[in-house]
Amino acid sequence: MNKLHYLLLLYLFAHCGVTLEATTKDPPNIIVIFCDDLGYGDLACFGHPTIATPHLDQMAAEGMKLTQFYSAAPVCTPSRAALMTGRLPMRNGMCSNKRRVLFPDSKGGIPATEITIAEQLRQAGYATACIGKWHLGHLQPYLPTNNGFDYYFGIPYSNDMDRVNDAPKNRLAFFKPKVEYWNVPLMRNEEIVERPANQTTITKRYTEEAIAFIQSKKDQPYFLYLPHSMPHVPLFRSKEFENKSLRGLYGDIIEEIDWSVGQVLDAVRQSDDAKNTLVFFTSDNGPWLIFNEQGGSAGLLRDGKGSTWEGGMREPTLAWWPGKIEEGSVSRQVASTMDIFATASKLAGVKVADDREMDSYDLMPVLMGGQGDRPALFYYRGYRLMAVRAGDWKMHLMTQNAYGQPDPVTHESPLLFNLHIDPSEKWDVSKENPEVIAQLQGIIKTHKKNAIPAESQLEK
Repeated sequence: MNKLHYLLLLYLFAHCGVTLEATTKDPPNIIVIFCDDLGYGDLACFGHPTIATPHLDQMAAEGMKLTQFYSAAPVCTPSRAALMTGRLPMRNGMCSNKRRVLFPDSKGGIPATEITIAEQLRQAGYATACIGKWHLGHLQPYLPTNNGFDYYFGIPYSNDMDRVNDAPKNRLAFFKPKVEYWNVPLMRNEEIVERPANQTTITKRYTEEAIAFIQSKKDQPYFLYLPHSMPHVPLFRSKEFENKSLRGLYGDIIEEIDWSVGQVLDAVRQSDDAKNTLVFFTSDNGPWLIFNEQGGSAGLLRDGKGSTWEGGMREPTLAWWPGKIEEGSVSRQVASTMDIFATASKLAGVKVADDREMDSYDLMPVLMGGQGDRPALFYYRGYRLMAVRAGDWKMHLMTQNAYGQPDPVTHESPLLFNLHIDPSEKWDVSKENPEVIAQLQGIIKTHKKNAIPAESQLEK
């Protein structure tokens, strides 16, 4: 540790609540690789028969596969806000019952009052970078560089936005995409450096930027957030991956992401901190099934992106930390992307703010092969609480398919599924288990006492 870093840690100890324990335990680097619309069944290590993911398979073999890991929402903006803040989107207003995500004409974004993981880890002297899709506000106050990140390279919202007027109508532009059909900006910090972004090389460039960031950090812990733009449609891949996969274009995309993960992990392995880096791989929500072969697979799970059925929110997740996480381990504990906030805070030795309701639980007991602390999981679609899970059981108060069903169905008698026996949610067992229904209704009643909705940022 150099003198400047040591003095910075002393300052943090004196003024920011960082404990002496945190300054002496060599906090780990933390990397979160976040896909866009990846399905639960899209990786070989999660059962896909024709998509080759050797690097992710190796990551699973060297680390942990988490089979019951969830995003906090079934679409982009709210799920990303939850990851960043460790809080349900209804608490910070990053959701809506009218507009499901932020758009290029949106005036809102992540509120300044929210504390992001990057802001949290900065308190412990971490360098921070966001490389990829942001989607938490494209206006200046909401960009990554104003929300805890030292560096940003990526697109500010989804790659299918800013569609040009003379692009083919309806879905033709998606099934035969060209870069010029979408005028999406590529940014470095707060400057647009390319428009439209050349999406055929974007996964490769994200990877190069991520590796450069890792290699530049010698005497300082770092937090790298790598939210890929893919496999969100329109689908683009580099020339090296054209027609490579047996699964076609979608498979090419996943196999390039797999290559990217291999490059990032190799950069970590070759660094001085090879055994002091925790890496998560997961996704923001399930597959966009309405795009048929251009969308992914939720495997045995029901429905996909946009729904609170399991296929919309249960994500294929891996955790890797050589020498810490047992190789080839599997966790069936219920956990959430929101839990990364508490986990990172604990590892960095930074206190989580006690002036707000948090929905984040430390994952380290789970990663070490034990039991987690999460008592329940709440499935929101916008501001509507659709379902709750506790242990084996999931109870639906309302159900709504991802697309093609304009209004939710409210169930006077809730639906109940045992997800250990029936992960596909085929068999409603509510009549046989009234005591479970009562228990879950009690959990919801307690939750609603502190579930105060914030003003929607998506409707501004």
